[in-house]
Amino acid sequence: MGRLAIGVEYEGSAYHGWQRQPHSPSVQEALQNALGRIADAPVELTCAGRTDAGVHARAQVAHFDSAAERSARSWLFGANSILPPSINMRWVSAVSDEFHARFGAQRRTYRYLILNRPTRSALAAGRALVVYAPLDAARMQAAANVLIGEHDFSAFRAAECQARSPVRTVHALEVVRRGDWLSISITANAFLQHMVRNIVGTLLAVGRGEAGTERAREQLESRQRSTGEATAAAHGLYFWNVEYPPQFGLPDDSGMIDFYPLY
Repeated sequence: MGRLAIGVEYEGSAYHGWQRQPHSPSVQEALQNALGRIADAPVELTCAGRTDAGVHARAQVAHFDSAAERSARSWLFGANSILPPSINMRWVSAVSDEFHARFGAQRRTYRYLILNRPTRSALAAGRALVVYAPLDAARMQAAANVLIGEHDFSAFRAAECQARSPVRTVHALEVVRRGDWLSISITANAFLQHMVRNIVGTLLAVGRGEAGTERAREQLESRQRSTGEATAAAHGLYFWNVEYPPQFGLPDDSGMIDFYPLY
């Protein structure tokens, strides 16, 4: 029995999130079905971070164990020939049994993409949030700075979140504008359910001038999700990157070019 790690990208619009569901399509189910056909046996995947319905991934990582003797090329191209166009395996790498996609991850990064202009987009629809009112990225960054560090993020977690502790460490939170595009990138040791989308909802209120730059601090200190702004839509969110100790020798991140326009 050997352990394999895989790098995956997916456009999440058609799926009820990563996790397998009894009556809804999921990314996990599609991948397990494809890999199971290559292995001629059932495959069970564990991922770095579960994504919600409609959320995309640029560089998801997962692992599975299999007794099947296949080359990395056979796993990769065989599974990709079965998978739908919205899911793609980028790489396959043999790893030691000590590797764990979830518990071995040191940092995860999510990125939220926003198209900020007065008109809709035919090409970015479903892949970025379109905000028609002008957004002030500098105000959004000023509000975001207070969230960096170790905090109790109860005020930014979903009511149904089952994490044992609401404490998380945010290593970086950047709001960047390039032309009509804004990105909000958050790197942390781990995330609570809806944490990124709830933070983005607060920053959008600040950027539109509906709230002051102290709004994120006020919400954080309240520890009450009920006092927060609306959760940002899922379709602007991407699981962007995950970092592991170098001894596992995973491939370098060479995914989608790091820029914001989608066309």
